[in-house]
Amino acid sequence: MVQLAAVSGGHSLNLYLIPRGQMQRGASKVTGFRVRRQRLYLHRQPVFTNTLREALVSFIAFLQMFEHPLVVGHNIRRFDCPVLARALEELDLRAEFEAAVSGYVDTLPLAREMLKERGLKSFRQENLVRELLGVNYKAHDALEDVRALQALYSVLQPTSELICRHLFTLDTMKDKPAAQSKEPKGQRPLRENFRQTVKIKGSKEDKATQENM
Repeated sequence: MVQLAAVSGGHSLNLYLIPRGQMQRGASKVTGFRVRRQRLYLHRQPVFTNTLREALVSFIAFLQMFEHPLVVGHNIRRFDCPVLARALEELDLRAEFEAAVSGYVDTLPLAREMLKERGLKSFRQENLVRELLGVNYKAHDALEDVRALQALYSVLQPTSELICRHLFTLDTMKDKPAAQSKEPKGQRPLRENFRQTVKIKGSKEDKATQENM
């Protein structure tokens, strides 16, 4: 992970980390990130970095500003959440993190279900933003990604029932999505938290070439 960004309304979080592994040349070319002598550069300019623990503790503090929000991201079930779960486990922060949120929603399958009649060829976030909002944005920058996702989510306006069908946790993210239309038993307050969402994006050093189709 090289960048962690989150946004909710007018609040935002944007942190940089020195990746543990060697950055792929293709990823560096697309994202503009490079590591030289243990310093991180973005488009040849040095940026301040945090340790993984510092970044996750800051992320938890950001989430705690809200009342158990939903964590929303595009294609996070396959990529971002597994990386996040491993990092939280490694640093013994998972319980504290999960106590701060209500659950997770992946906007990739959500958009596929909501827009299945539109005949879209691609459900990549950049394409959805262009098709629904009529704008292009600076993709592969995590902060710009979450800002664009927030605008996209506002346009999609999924119902509570639809959100429930796509709701998952770090424990269930590897399971096949359940076709349920009711709120999970014992989680009645979730409906109140659907209005509070935190959009996240973690830029992984080798993720720049992955397709969100």
